[in-house]
Amino acid sequence: MEIVRPHTLGDPESPLIWCSKSIRKIHEVLLAQGYQISHETIRKCLQILGFSLQSNKKTKEGSNHPDRNAQFEHINAVAKDFLSAGDPVISVDCKKKELIGDYKNNGQEWTPVGCPIEVNTYDFVDKTNGKAAPYGVYDICNNRGWVSVGVSSETASFAVSTINSWWEGEGKLLYPSAKRLYINADGGGSNGSRNKLWKEELQKFSNLHNLEVHVSHYPPGTSKWNKIEHRLFSQISLNWRAKPLTSLLVILSLIGATNTTTGLTVKAVLDEKEYQTGIKITDEQVKNWNIERNEFQGNWNYIIKPKLE
Repeated sequence: MEIVRPHTLGDPESPLIWCSKSIRKIHEVLLAQGYQISHETIRKCLQILGFSLQSNKKTKEGSNHPDRNAQFEHINAVAKDFLSAGDPVISVDCKKKELIGDYKNNGQEWTPVGCPIEVNTYDFVDKTNGKAAPYGVYDICNNRGWVSVGVSSETASFAVSTINSWWEGEGKLLYPSAKRLYINADGGGSNGSRNKLWKEELQKFSNLHNLEVHVSHYPPGTSKWNKIEHRLFSQISLNWRAKPLTSLLVILSLIGATNTTTGLTVKAVLDEKEYQTGIKITDEQVKNWNIERNEFQGNWNYIIKPKLE
């Protein structure tokens, strides 16, 4: 036990603390200590002692903010209020960028024996095709997804442009009498709580559509709880598993064909605009925001109201 559990016992002198705990390594250590034992006996002893081969398990979510649970309760309460009033609640985020071309895509598909789809050995970026950035909007009430596939940088302008295209294409048709919109977003990235461009673009969106935009950000380290991750993005990944994303048309088709037995439908659109990076928001622009911060965690929860000229 002292050999195979050095971290638990806290012994910095243990011979295997910095080595792989393979049967071969354990065998070498035991031989050096004068024991005569076979590899098979070591394996059986490990099993009797309650050991097995295991990989790392992703459970550590990073920062554990003291208001984490309270923020989830706040999001849940506000979402219930909006849904009961017939107002839209959307979850937004950007899926990871995808290489466009003959590249391996994780997962397995049924194909004739011995006839796998052949793809590139190396995942070097094809400068001609580049990468695709899918930014999504998930309508919680209607179980509908809207994904803009961008070919430029993932910026706050791109994020809000997607929200705007969803509102123009579906949102205002599904919620014709709505005067407010509730957005749930991660705390970082293009839709981050500290991203000034995100708020600047939301102010323009609010002004354009005369909508009160209510925003709540998930606490640090909890992005996997964002509904868009497990209700939309996970289903897209399942639908295109083992299929090389050889072109933008293929990506759009696979996203648009995503559906579930529980009624999920998805609309995919191409966004070919170039989004500039490094845009700085001035103090004057910040002063022009018509923003109201919540008494509870105002950096995470705020309302941007229309500022009509």
